[in-house]
Amino acid sequence: MYRRARQSREGAAWRSIPRLQGQRENPSANSRRCGDTTAISPRAKLSTDPSSSQTPAAQPRNPLHGVTLEGIVTALVARYGWAELGRRIPVRCFTSDPSVASSLKFLRKTPWAREKVEGLYLFMLRDLKRSGANQPRST
Repeated sequence: MYRRARQSREGAAWRSIPRLQGQRENPSANSRRCGDTTAISPRAKLSTDPSSSQTPAAQPRNPLHGVTLEGIVTALVARYGWAELGRRIPVRCFTSDPSVASSLKFLRKTPWAREKVEGLYLFMLRDLKRSGANQPRST
């Protein structure tokens, strides 16, 4: 009886080799015996664990985590207004006929502008935190 050998990584052609009479048809046993490393390792099983895959890690120190771009833009507009926002970040979507929808469309396509908007939002959060800490509490 003859069987085909597995193709090596170098792309060698298939060749027929004689099969021993007592040899089993179990492919995992054959791969271990031949030194084939395509068997599933224990680490591969750990990485495909359904409880750990696609579960976003909690980011307690990231102020942008869970905040949408629309929420960022509306918060900046509420704090500064369109004119001041256009002065701080000179982009046409803030200066010429501004709207939240046009700003979102532009910011989603332009990474450098989005970084500036996120930076201004973080500055606004720090500024609010500082101004809130300096005010005396009323009792």
